[in-house]
Amino acid sequence: MIEIKIYDGIIAMMNSEPYEKKDVILDSIADGVFTIDKNWRITTYNRAAEQITGIPRDKAIGQACKDVLRADVCENDCALRHTMNTGQPVINKPVHIINAQGRRRAITISTALLKDKNGQVIGGVETFRDMTVVEELRKQVKKQYSCEDIISRNHKIQELFDILPQVAQSDCTVLIEGQTGTGKELFARAIHNLSPRKDKPFIAINCSALPDTLLESELFGYKAGAFTDAKKDKPGRFALAEGGTIFLDEIGDMSSSVQVKLLRVLQEKTYEPVGAVSSEKANVRIITATNKDLAKFVEESKFRDDLYYRINVVRLYLPPLKERSEDIPLLVDHFISKFNRAYNRNICCLSDDAMAALMSYEFAGNIRELENIIEHSFILCHGDVIEAKHLPSTIQKDVKGKESDIGDFRTLKQMEILMIERALHRNEGNKTAAAKELGINSSTLFRKLKSLNIQTE
Repeated sequence: MIEIKIYDGIIAMMNSEPYEKKDVILDSIADGVFTIDKNWRITTYNRAAEQITGIPRDKAIGQACKDVLRADVCENDCALRHTMNTGQPVINKPVHIINAQGRRRAITISTALLKDKNGQVIGGVETFRDMTVVEELRKQVKKQYSCEDIISRNHKIQELFDILPQVAQSDCTVLIEGQTGTGKELFARAIHNLSPRKDKPFIAINCSALPDTLLESELFGYKAGAFTDAKKDKPGRFALAEGGTIFLDEIGDMSSSVQVKLLRVLQEKTYEPVGAVSSEKANVRIITATNKDLAKFVEESKFRDDLYYRINVVRLYLPPLKERSEDIPLLVDHFISKFNRAYNRNICCLSDDAMAALMSYEFAGNIRELENIIEHSFILCHGDVIEAKHLPSTIQKDVKGKESDIGDFRTLKQMEILMIERALHRNEGNKTAAAKELGINSSTLFRKLKSLNIQTE
């Protein structure tokens, strides 16, 4: 006669109900459930566990749990062993198992101790939830909102996704404008990877990182004897990118003398290495980027107008992250997956408080800053969920300083209200434009306005 009761992460076994009734109860649970004894042998195994693993109950009972579950953490990071050793339960740890058909399936597992009526540990229990559908949905969402390595649901970025293949297939010069950290190089790489030049080199150079003399030799190379220590010929970036694409980042910081030489490359498809007496051909596509207002620079005679018109055949503008806050959850999920692989961790998500803090933070460093924040949080987080306390102190201070603006919200509902209100504000009350920016239908926005009781002018 056994009854199962759960409290404080402990399973208690008490004399009460017959085994048959206990089996009926366990079989009615949608999650897989199995228990083990102190020798790690499976003692109970419900119907959902059979369906998820593909292994029938009669073959699982009496087997070592690692031989049945075959999870990627069984050997080195067993959650049930952690609970048996420490007494601490594990909640919703994401892992992968290999089912009876040899297919890899995503699940989340939770563990607890198994005790008898006298409080003595007699084994452990593990529940696991099939996350295959969730994984597929996540992949579909990522596919819908991604292009190459760029992820966004913002309507302005989505419009760029639509034209990127056509831009890539042409061989025109492209000017990418946007603040530091908005992903300009990612877009340049995407254009290259979608172009007929994809099998040739992609060479990137930051024009603001080098003084004029070095930048010229880096771009065009030099001949032996061109200057002191020039012992032999050195090819420049244009030579290295032959047949492919060269990406000139921060072109707004390029000096006038180098601008003249770059203009010649664009006009005549030739260049001269430093110290050379003859020109060399350049079969290279040029993509440029800047965080400056080049049009204003042209007006102020800080940038050559003829070069500006040459590089500005196709202009792509990347909005800052504060104007595409709907992308933050997508990017957070992407970076969590990235750092889980890099650090061999199994962090699943951010808490509501942590996500709310990020949603209200104005990212001066844009996507690059968000990536650094998630990596910082990985280092400080020792559990499965990143809490607000794991975020950098600057974000916590920034959020506290804005309490009068954003209020003390702690739920996803309050965060959703804030996102909708900000989208309406940015679009001057235009609900259709706000819905497009948020990546939802206008009818969905109208329903949310009503259900969340958001007042609009």
